[in-house]
Amino acid sequence: MERIIAAIFLLLFSCQAAAAAGAARVRRPPTLARHYVSSWTRRHRHHVTAAGDDGGVSLPPTVQYETRRYTQRLDHFNSLPASYATFQQRYLINDTFWGGPTAPIFLYAGNEADIDLFTNNTGFMWEAAPRFRAMLVFVEHRYYGESLPFGGTREAAFRDAATKGYLTVTQALADYASFVLSLKANLSAPTAPVLVFGGSYGGMLAAWMRLKYPHVVMGAVASSAPILSFYGIVDPYAFYDRITDDFKSESKNCYDVLRKSWDVLYNALATKEGQALLRRTFNMCKGSSVQDIPSLLDNAVAEAAMTDYPTASGFLTALPAYPVRSMCRAIDDRQAAAAASSSGSGDGNDGNSTTALLLLSQQVRDAMNVYYNHTGGASCFGAAEDDDPYGFYDGWNWQSCTEVMVMAYGVRDGSVLPPSPFNFTDFVDDCRKDTGLPPRPFWIETEFGGYDIANVMKKSASNIIFFNGLRDPWSTGGVLKSVSDSIIALVEPKGAHHVDLRFSSKDDPEWLKQVRVKETRIIARWLKQYYSDEGIAT
Repeated sequence: MERIIAAIFLLLFSCQAAAAAGAARVRRPPTLARHYVSSWTRRHRHHVTAAGDDGGVSLPPTVQYETRRYTQRLDHFNSLPASYATFQQRYLINDTFWGGPTAPIFLYAGNEADIDLFTNNTGFMWEAAPRFRAMLVFVEHRYYGESLPFGGTREAAFRDAATKGYLTVTQALADYASFVLSLKANLSAPTAPVLVFGGSYGGMLAAWMRLKYPHVVMGAVASSAPILSFYGIVDPYAFYDRITDDFKSESKNCYDVLRKSWDVLYNALATKEGQALLRRTFNMCKGSSVQDIPSLLDNAVAEAAMTDYPTASGFLTALPAYPVRSMCRAIDDRQAAAAASSSGSGDGNDGNSTTALLLLSQQVRDAMNVYYNHTGGASCFGAAEDDDPYGFYDGWNWQSCTEVMVMAYGVRDGSVLPPSPFNFTDFVDDCRKDTGLPPRPFWIETEFGGYDIANVMKKSASNIIFFNGLRDPWSTGGVLKSVSDSIIALVEPKGAHHVDLRFSSKDDPEWLKQVRVKETRIIARWLKQYYSDEGIAT
């Protein structure tokens, strides 16, 4: 398999393709990466420049940075000659607010994509920096964006398992630690406290960095970090259960329509008459076909649940506030309009008539329009392209089948997405075929812990904020209870995927404002304690 699309990640495992009727392959878990880019965005990405408002917004004027490179070692963990090879790791830096050698450094642990993407969307760091007189540094993850080993070309870096084998979590964390120590040395700032931030996979990295390198970073803000989403720890059906709950909470009718839609769509696609009706209802882009409708709907449902933000957003695709609610309203409004124009032809959702198929296809189209065409700028629907504008397909395909094997792909009967039974053995076998190597599904727990994580961290860790919004399906693998006075879980029932790290808006609800206030106060407390322990006057 050339590409694994579907987390989440993250966000690349083709849950859409596997959702097709009769699909032979295992439904792949939605990685932390796949959710970052929709097919509409890939066509129109030049219109979407920042988070916070509708598509086409400009970045706040404070978001300015210098691009630099750090000569990074290829392999931190042995002394074989090949280990001494180097590559250029990109980082973005802003020292406008920095208060000098004892002032904080806010470090963003780069995710599985181009570092510009996260720099331009992590508003909390930009807004907090002036208060704390902090330097801002965003470091790109090895093998993503422009930080490519073996000569700096994607072809060379991903040539085979021998070159891809240096793409691991432990190597990435060692990169960040090495970089931080070098940066502080060059700044003549050995006592500058470093706080690491991250959302999604970056949040996992932030938490793990604090656990593994407490002498390098003195605290971590880990937003929507599913560090417990691994085999034997999390319910493999929980991710899609949460998506189902999100839609069901908005409208029982919406839930029923989506749940029934799959069989109706697949049956329609199996006949010429059904395909003709869908063709009349959906305006598919050139190179796409009505066969792509189920995968587009699957993608829209999953991503809307994850990014169910309380304000309009432009995080790679323009969405209204609470997109799940908007999608359900589109479905319900279409049904109400149909009922009003008809004196009685059944509920129109049983899939046994042309009238029922027409109504359901219109409801699906209207819901997809909310996700793919909220601003009205798209003239057609299109399937996911081979384009990889943010540079994450190759790297995350490898990581998610070698060690970051999140367990988020079981779909129960009754879900808003097509049922897909959990089968761990099939998943492992499929990954072995993809990489040619035996996967290591238990390595993350071995390296960083997972089982009984609260007691483990209580004895060995401190200064970590775990934020999770319970509208976010990734929260099912997050730390949802505080462990100690300094390992704090902030849980918001109405929150979505790393919503706390987004730029603030005048339309933010009070609960979101309070989350950021709490995070700011916790950081201030950590810094006060650090300066006291180090005997540094402030």
